[in-house]
Parts: sequence; C-alpha cells; structure tokens
Amino acid sequence: MREGIRIALEPRYRVRAFGDAESAVEGVKEDPPDLVLMDIGLPGMSGIEGIRVIKALRPEVLVIVITAYEDVQTVVEAMKGGAFDYIVKPLYAETLETSVANALETVRLQKEVRELQERCLRDNVPLFIGESHAIRDVMEFVESAAKSPDTPVLIVGPTGSGKELVAAAIHYRSPNFRGPLVSVNCAAIPRELIESELFGYEKGAFTGAGLGGKKGLVEEASGGTLFLDEVGDLCPKAQAKLLRFLEDGEFYRVGGTRPLRASARVVSASNQEIEELMEKGAFRADLYYRLAVVHVAVPALRERRDDILPIARHFLVEFSKKFGRAVARFSQGAEETLLSYAWEGNVRELRNVVERAVLTGRGPLIEVADLRLGPGRMPVHGSGDMLPPLTVGGVDLASVQESVERHYIGEALRLADGNETRAAQLLHINYHTFRYRRKKLGP
Repeated sequence: MREGIRIALEPRYRVRAFGDAESAVEGVKEDPPDLVLMDIGLPGMSGIEGIRVIKALRPEVLVIVITAYEDVQTVVEAMKGGAFDYIVKPLYAETLETSVANALETVRLQKEVRELQERCLRDNVPLFIGESHAIRDVMEFVESAAKSPDTPVLIVGPTGSGKELVAAAIHYRSPNFRGPLVSVNCAAIPRELIESELFGYEKGAFTGAGLGGKKGLVEEASGGTLFLDEVGDLCPKAQAKLLRFLEDGEFYRVGGTRPLRASARVVSASNQEIEELMEKGAFRADLYYRLAVVHVAVPALRERRDDILPIARHFLVEFSKKFGRAVARFSQGAEETLLSYAWEGNVRELRNVVERAVLTGRGPLIEVADLRLGPGRMPVHGSGDMLPPLTVGGVDLASVQESVERHYIGEALRLADGNETRAAQLLHINYHTFRYRRKKLGP
C-alpha cells in the first residue's frame, strides 16, 4: 500500500516513503516535509506517538492519519495529537488526492501568511536587533505571546528601551496582523481629553464636540491592536472604562447611552512602577492584573551591552541610506566609545547619536569626535576607570557620583539576573537601601 501511494503521488509531488515511524521521524529531522501521511498500525512506535513526536519537532508540518477502520477513539486521539485530517482504509485514489490537495493548499496559505507577516515586519517595524541572552529571551516571549489575537500584554522597561518596537513586533506576529496598529501616548494627551480620545464621543457630549460625533481609538483599532504607551498616566474614569472593555469588549462613547463593541488586543507599556501607583491609589489593581495577563520586561541597554554594536551598525546603515552618505563603518575607537558609554537614554539615545554622527561626519568612517559624547555623562568601562576629566571649567561631582552609583547598581542587577536581594549583597548594602537608591536614581 505504501508503494502504491508513492507511485500515485510521485507524478505531482516529491515523495519519500518509510516503513516505520522511527525512520520517518529521522527523515523529518533531516529534510522537513510539508505533509506526512501516517498509518496508525505500525511496527515499533505507533502512528499516534509518531504524530506527537513529529509535531513536537516541526509544529508547522501537517499530518494526515491513515487508519484501517473508522475507530472514533483512535481518530479523536490522532486529532488531539495534532493530525490535520484522517482517511479510512480501503484507500480510494479520489479520496486520497482530495485530502492531500486540501492539506497542501492549507500549507500554501500558511506560508503565504508567514511571508506577508515578514513583509509587514520589514516595512513597518525597525529591526529589533539583539545578540544578548536578555533580548533573545524577550523576543522568544514575544513569539509566544503574539500567537493569541486578544490576550492583553503589558510591556515594562526604561524610557527609550524599545517598548514600542516590542508592541509592534507582537502585532505583526499575531493572527490579526492585517488589522490596524493604533498607538496612543497616554501621557501626551490632557487628562480631561483622554477618555474621549480613547472611546470617542457623541454629538453635543461637551462644548466643542463635533456635530457627527467621533470614533475613538478603541474603535479605530478594531480587528487589530491598541497600543497604550505610558498607561500609568490614565485618569481613574478612563481606567474604569478600559477595564470594562477588556472584560467584555463593550464601551460607551462620551455622552452616549448605547453600548458599542470592538475586538482589539490591548498592548500597554509603562516606564513607571505601576505597583507603586496602585499603593498610592492612583491605578486600579483590577485593571493592572487584566492588562498584565502577559508581562514582558525590556532590559535597559546597559544591561545588554552585547547588543550595542549590532544596533549601532544597523542605525549606521539606515541613516547612511537616508542621507545618501557613503559611510562604511565605525572606527575602532568609536566602537570602543560606544561600548563604554552609559546610555542612560537607551536605544533611543543610541539612535540619535548615530543619526547625528552620520549627518555631520565627513569621512567614510565614524570617528570618536563624530559621536560627540561629551564628558557630562560618564562612560562606563568594565572596571569603571573612565571618568570625565577635571578641567579649568570644573566638573559636576554630584553627577559623577550618581553616574558611578547608577552604573554599579545596573551591573549588580545584571550579575544577579535581576534579583534585587542578591544585587544588594554584591554591593554590600542592605536590601532597603538598594531599593531606595535604585528608585531615586531612576533608569
């Protein structure tokens, strides 16, 4: 039967045939196929177990089960294991061809969707570059979180660390990537206007309201993703309405009496400690737990120093093209300076520095002088031996002390894998002093 199927399919497809599940698993490892036809009754490993192993190795591979009789329990077990379809013996050419064609059409559509997603990422999302374990962990987490079309995600991290890029990556890797990505900076909108901006308003709802009313950003994001940056700045009334929307998908426009519905994933971000806002009563605990169903922490650039040069080189290519400059690379001294700098403004500051250097630099290399990283900010060099020089103009000792302290707090957290108790021990201070100094100094 195996040889008969192979002969029937070979005129149109590339076919490999195996006599048992074990050798088929090895074949999948060596050269993953688009589709597997798997018999249930096999010598050694059963077909059901073979399906589980293959799907664990290659989740994207589709499997059609072939069974000797229509045993409902066996079919159910196979489908639970990840089978796409099943065929009952005796096999008929027409049934086999239809099932194979349907499965491969599904494969084609899945590949088309993946290619479209990748194109959207290239066109809409600046490359989120990283070689460090920290950022790889973030991106693996993003891949997992993005699979759901509506699970809320909270992104936390210091200003300029790339939270908006993570939000965009979640959107363009999600099932609703074809929908809109609507971003709003909650801190940039006056508190008295944020509710109407998010949920819209009906005509006459307040002085100056348009005659036809207005859609809110929640409605604009329907079918896609609503990104709420600096969500900790939402006023209490907007928090209550957002919670209701997250709970049941319903909301009211300002001045409206008719409930409206929209389906959009809410991704939020904050550089504030929302737990502290909750303690002060400035942020609803129930909203926080609803927003943070999935929690992603983006590390500061100083905590992933292996990423500095790859990111800088990416920006170098980007701005060289933008400004029509033939800038080839950074000089060795410039790269050492980039690696040693504190980067308190994170990726955003690095981007600005490279943009300015490409725009104002004169040669094919970016030199140290082109970076214009002044002495007012302390570069960090492994042992902390690079300090701003003391000149006749003087030096701000308090700023230097703060920079040194901020550096060692960051390094202690890095070595302690984010464990504050262990980080405090590395600095020979107690936990409460560590927490106080970290909060005072900021990111």
